[in-house]
Parts: sequence; C-alpha cells; structure tokens
Amino acid sequence: MVAQGGWAARTQDAAPSSLWTARPRYALTDFPTLLWRERYLMLAIFLAIFVLGVLAALNMKTSYEAYSSVLVRLGQEYVYEPRAGDAGRGAVLDSDQMLQSETEILGAGQLKLRVIERLGLSRTYPELATKYAKASPADKKLIMALAARSIEQGLKIETAPDTPVVRIGFSHQDPQTAALILNTLLEEYLIYRRSVLLDPSSPALEQQRRLFESRLAEADGAYEDFLTNNRIGDFVAEKTSLSQLQAQIEQQKYQTDAQLQDRIGRLAALNGQFGAVAREVGLYRDVSSAPGEKLVTLKLQREDLLSRYRADARPVQELDAQIAQLEAGIAAGRTAGEGAKRIGVNPVYQTLQTEKIQLTSEVGALKQSQAALAGQIEQVMQRRLRLAQLEPRFQELSLNRDVMQANVRDFTVKEEQSRAAQEIAALTNDNIRIVQRAIPPTKGKSLRKPVVVLAFLFAGFTALCAGLLRMFLRPGMPTPQSASRTLDLPILGAATMKAR
Repeated sequence: MVAQGGWAARTQDAAPSSLWTARPRYALTDFPTLLWRERYLMLAIFLAIFVLGVLAALNMKTSYEAYSSVLVRLGQEYVYEPRAGDAGRGAVLDSDQMLQSETEILGAGQLKLRVIERLGLSRTYPELATKYAKASPADKKLIMALAARSIEQGLKIETAPDTPVVRIGFSHQDPQTAALILNTLLEEYLIYRRSVLLDPSSPALEQQRRLFESRLAEADGAYEDFLTNNRIGDFVAEKTSLSQLQAQIEQQKYQTDAQLQDRIGRLAALNGQFGAVAREVGLYRDVSSAPGEKLVTLKLQREDLLSRYRADARPVQELDAQIAQLEAGIAAGRTAGEGAKRIGVNPVYQTLQTEKIQLTSEVGALKQSQAALAGQIEQVMQRRLRLAQLEPRFQELSLNRDVMQANVRDFTVKEEQSRAAQEIAALTNDNIRIVQRAIPPTKGKSLRKPVVVLAFLFAGFTALCAGLLRMFLRPGMPTPQSASRTLDLPILGAATMKAR
C-alpha cells in the first residue's frame, strides 16, 4: 500500500509539469470538435473574405470578344532575291516560319498605336480620352502607351500547325468597339506589313547603280584613250582584218613568186632560142613574066599583020617563026629567069624579141611586186605584233568595261523590278486574304461566377486555416483524449470549466 501510495503520489506530482511542457497529440476525431469551438472566428473570417470577393465580382465588367481570321499564302516578299549574283535565288520560308512572321507583325506595338491614332481614344477607350485631354505632353505619351497596352491585353492571336490561317480575337467592354478595333487592326496590318516586309533597297540599288555608272564612265574613258593613243578604231575588227589582210598578202606573194619563177623560166628559154633564129628572112620572090608578055605581043602583031597581009606573006611567016620559036623556048624553060627578091626582119625573131621584152618587163614588175608584198607583210606583221603587245591591256580594259556594263544592266533591272514590286505591293496584298471580318459579338463573357466561386473557396480555406491556427495555439489539453495520448495516462473523468 505504501508503495502504491508512493507511486501514486509521484505520479500526481509529475502530472502538472508534464501537462505544461508536453506537446499535445491530436487525432483526426479531435478536429471537428476543436474546429467547432472556433466556429465564430472562422465564420467571421469567411464572411469578410467572401463578401469582399462578391463585391469585387459585382464590380467586374462584361467583355465582348470579336473574332476574325486571315489566310496567309506564299508571296513575293518571302522569296529570296539576292542583291548581287544568283546564289540562293528563289529560296522561300516554310509555312510555319511565314505564319510566325505574320503573327509577329500582327502583335507589333506600332500597329496598335496606328489603330489608336486612326480611331482616336474617344472611340476606343473613352475613360483614357478624358485623361488624355487634361494630360501634359509627357503624360499623353504614357496614356497612348496604356491604350496600346489595353489593346494588347485584349488581343488574342492563334495559329495551328500545318494550317495557313491565323485566328484573331479581341475583347472589349463594347461589342461594337470590339469589332471596330479588330477590323481596323486588320486594315492597318495590311498596310503596315508592306513597310515591314517590302524590300526598302531601291535607294541602295539606285545608289549602287549610279556608282557603277560612274565607274563605267571611267572605264569607257580609259578604253577610248587606249584606242586613240594607239590609233585603233576597233581592236577586235582590226585584229581580224589584219589577220585576213596578211593571209591575202601572203597568198598574193606566193602567186607573185610563182609568176616570177614562170617568167624567169620562159625568159631563159627565149634567150636559148635566139641563137637558132635568123634575124632576117626572104619575104617573097617574083617570077619573070617577060617571055609570056613577049609571046602575047608577038601574037598581037601577027593579028595586026593579018589585017593587012595574007597568011602566007613573008612578014606574017617571019612573025609566026618567032612565035613558034618563043613558044618552044618557053616550053623548054629556056626563057625562065629569077624575078625581084625582097629580104626583111624574121617575124619569129621579132616575136621572140617582143616576148622577151615583155617577159623582161614582167620579171622586173614581179620583182617589185614581190618586194612590195614582202614589205607589206612585214608591216602587217609588225602591226599584229604591236596589237599582240597591246592585247593584255585591251583585254583588261574591255573586261572591266564589260563587267561595269553588266553590273549597270543588272542593277538597273533589279531597281526596276524592286520598284515594280513595291508599286504592286503598295496596291494589293494578294497573298493575304481576310477570310472573316469581325462582327459585333452578341454574347459577352464575364468572370463574376468564377470570381464568386474562387472567393467562396478562398474564404473557406482561409477560415479553415485560421481555425486550425487558433486551435493549435490554445494552451492546455483541448480534449480528454488528447490529454490521454499526450500524458500516456488513462483519463477517469472530465469536468467542464465554469464560466468566470
């Protein structure tokens, strides 16, 4: 009994110190009871936060979202055109990159400022228009930035993979204003994208073209000075003509050499023939006709005598005897004799001499022609050698001139093409089509219900946390079960506390 009494005494003495120093131990079954004790605090906190949330939700305005969509196709501005050369010409972006660039242009801050400047703050954000009218120049810029920020917050741009369509939405408190701002944004986008995507290289191309033109003028001047100083009209034509002229002269020289050898051979043959040809020959020889004439004369005399005498008269007979004798002599050839004979220059000799003179003159002329042709060939050869020495310089000047001409031509074409592309693009956007223009939405969106629900949940969670915190911070053992678990002692009874 003593031992038991002593043990009980020690236990009772130790209990108060353990009660204040030991950490209470809770079970899930303790929480409803303990939280119920804090119901007034939790209710007050819940109602305060929930009422504030409801008031905030009631003050939230309804927004109306207008929708539009744009079809983006490949255009000239996305085709790569090199400034010089043809490397990479015709390269294009893929559809995703093209959509990304168009999306960036749609979301540009400058575009939003253009919309505000076009419509004015009074039509877009009237509350900012009132402040803008009373603001200083520095504050006006800030208000315009706030208006652009408001458009950016209400703007929603969406794209889908492998789909060339950009979907655009814009939210505003006024449905008419939402559709107006979105349609104006699309119109300004079609204008603004031209200044972003179009190649602003025409001034650079024109400047480069003028530079090449000045360099071409210098190349032309050097080219003309080169031709003038060397007395050349057309280098290529003169070189070609000299080559043809030399071929012709050489051909003439070969013909002249052949003719000269022919004339020399013929002259030598004529000189050999002169010794065998007599200088003079008989031209002709006359045969004597005196016996015949004598016989005719005698016969005429006989006829004359017969007119006076008879045939047997002596004069007639004597004349007949003479006639007979003469006829017998003629028949026997005793009366024949040489007549007149003429000697003159031999025609063959004369022909040979004439031909020799001609051949001699021809040989002299051919020798002079041969010498002249040789001199001409030498002159042509010297001229060709001179052109050959000048050809590297000519090729350099000609190449530089051709390159400058090609550059001027290319940059002129590029300049005209760039100007034409800008003029065409300034009038149309063929690759950008507005599929659907925005119309005023009939149904608005509001966050009142979500905010009320969130306020309810947040108020309940905050009240619960406050109740738990208040529960854990209370001194002592909140329940007999907690005291039993904490002190590891059985609880035989519990009494309620009296109110003070």
